[in-house]
Amino acid sequence: MATADLVKGRTRGAVTAERFSQGMTFDEYVTYTGTPENLAREAGWWLGRVRHDFSGLLRTRYDDMRLTDAQLGAIRWLAAQPGGPAKILVLSEEWSSDCRRDIPALARLAEGGGLELRIFPRDGQVLGTGPRANPDESPNADLVNEFLFEKDGQTYQSVPVAAFFTADLRYLYHYTEFPAIYHKERLYLAMQVAKPGETTREETWERFIRDWGALQQSPFYSLWTSATIDQILSALHERIVVGSPA
Repeated sequence: MATADLVKGRTRGAVTAERFSQGMTFDEYVTYTGTPENLAREAGWWLGRVRHDFSGLLRTRYDDMRLTDAQLGAIRWLAAQPGGPAKILVLSEEWSSDCRRDIPALARLAEGGGLELRIFPRDGQVLGTGPRANPDESPNADLVNEFLFEKDGQTYQSVPVAAFFTADLRYLYHYTEFPAIYHKERLYLAMQVAKPGETTREETWERFIRDWGALQQSPFYSLWTSATIDQILSALHERIVVGSPA
């Protein structure tokens, strides 16, 4: 999924220079994900509200990630344009497989183009649910509510979000959750359908969790990582050349 503002140069009220500077670098974020402070926060989805230490996995994915020559050339070209991308604001929760897939790649993208990257956790101590972030629960609700995902008249606190800005923090574009070629919701539902021999819902669910975990270790996970970068670069190119992505 990806959303984009259609007004070139529009600012995002919550994203000031001071606010942006309060985010973590990639290295700081990876370290943070393994701290007792982070692990004490509520997690989401199949983790059963208990966080796991994914700092090692995030580091490994970063170490293994390389931009293609075309991707590296594209981000350098974009960054060199007047009004080109210079800063990336990211909203993340590492319990999300989409965040574990994309955040290391975004760090590589920032490095490749000389962009400044800052990462903010979406949630506070409890899992963010509902159509908007609650300022009483999330210290970053102001940022989360700037980049809500909209679908069928509803809003969602989707992660990851990667918002791109010029050097003076004029908004260009933001990417949300997963690339368009990854039909995640369809796969997610189809993989939960009972297979021959599965006689209980619990048996099907346990098999699904194994299959979902295996998918994240498969070549397709890396393929979707590359698709994320391609989608972002293409949208930014269109923004610079045309004025707004389609």
